[in-house]
Amino acid sequence: MISDYIPILVVFILAAGFAFAILALSHILGPRVKNSVKLSPYESGVDLVGKTRVRISIRYFLIALLFIIFDIEIVFLFPWAVVFKDFLSFGWTIFIEMAVFLFILGFGFLYVWKKGALEWE
Repeated sequence: MISDYIPILVVFILAAGFAFAILALSHILGPRVKNSVKLSPYESGVDLVGKTRVRISIRYFLIALLFIIFDIEIVFLFPWAVVFKDFLSFGWTIFIEMAVFLFILGFGFLYVWKKGALEWE
């Protein structure tokens, strides 16, 4: 049984080795020219005007994190909807399990909403 996973392990090792080799070669063979022009920040080839550090509201990161969390939940919901008819032979258990999952997801959404995390000020 474990021998079925050996090809996957070999591919993973080869991919990691290739990535490491490319990074090592670029570090060893790459140019090492450091001057003020190379080290200065720029955007689209234009010299920077103003500060290089701009403060971004933590709300942006909170909204992004919540979007990713709820987006991943939908990723779990989609395959279940695709194979739902195939697993009806198990009875209502597959439906009840997804209903519990959606209840927990909905409760989490209501909690985030009540805490005011979705309001942009």
